Order: sequence, then structure tokens, then C-alpha cells
Amino acid sequence: MKAQLQRKTAETRIEVSVELEGRGEARVRTGIGFLDHLLTALAKHARFDVTLTCEGDLEVDDHHTAEDCALALGGAIDEALGERRGIRRFGSAYAPLDEALARAVVDLSGRPWPAIDLGLRRERLGALACENVGHVLRSLAFALRAAIHVDVLKGENDHHRAEAAFKALALALREAVASDGTDEVPSTKGVLA
Repeated sequence: MKAQLQRKTAETRIEVSVELEGRGEARVRTGIGFLDHLLTALAKHARFDVTLTCEGDLEVDDHHTAEDCALALGGAIDEALGERRGIRRFGSAYAPLDEALARAVVDLSGRPWPAIDLGLRRERLGALACENVGHVLRSLAFALRAAIHVDVLKGENDHHRAEAAFKALALALREAVASDGTDEVPSTKGVLA
């Protein structure tokens, strides 16, 4: 369950590799420190090995880099899943970070649907606009072709809220990609698309 992907546009140049049955080792360099932090937490707690490098138009702002990194990572995970045979498909998890508590529910259905409610109040976390934290999760859902619901249920600190959201998603993804002991597509349709 491995994949490599390159994404080259006029705005970004990204290379990503993913091993879904990994150890949670991450080498992430996007040029945005807080985005690196979130994607590293995602890889660590999902137990995915992820290498991702991005050269983006940060002189414009952080939007293209954040969005395209999520699209590339989601696309690589989607490719690594192949026909999605023998996986549990569904995953759910809660993750606390001090006073913050997040819930994530995932369906690797082949049908993208992001429902994201982070409740962030600050304008920025480091060099990452808070509006782009949710946008990363939505972009990931579309490229991964998954229904992803992430809600931050409580928390005072926006850093904690954002990080708890990514950790909860990681745990839910870890459960969803786990083997179900069969070689079947987990769908009554016989296909996940």
C-alpha cells in the first residue's frame, strides 16, 4: 500500500510518497512551519510513512501551498488504496490535546464529502492562515475521495484545536485503512467509487 505522486502547477511543485503500512515516519517540508507540524502529526498518528516536499508561491500567500499539499497527499493515499480491497473502510476517533477535544469520522467510500467544523478564532497559526487549516482537510477529503467529518468539540487554544483535529483524523484513517482480513471490497455495490 504505497504510492508516489508529483504535482506541478504554476503555483507549486510537490513530490509526495506514502506507505500506509508504515511506522509513522514523516519528512515534510512545505515552507510553512505549522502546516509541516499538522501533516507530521497526521502521518505519525495514522502510522503512515510520508515524505512530502513543496516549493510554493509563498511570496503570494500560503493558500496555494496548503491546498496543493493536501491535494497531493490525498491523491497519493487514494492511489495507495487502489481498489480499496480488504480494508475496514470506516474509522472514527476522538483525540484530546490538553483542553481541546476533536472527533473525526471517516468513510473511504470513493465519494468525497468534507464536513469540517474547527471553530478557530485566530487569524493565523504561525504562517498558516486559520481558514486554510479547514481548507487542507476539505482538499484532502476531495483528493482522497472520502467522506471526512471533523469537529472540534471544545478547546480554548487554536493551536491545540487544530492539532487535535489532525490527530483525531489520523487515528480514524489508521482504523479505516486497517485490514479487515478479507480481499473483498467493503461495499454492497462491489466497488468503492
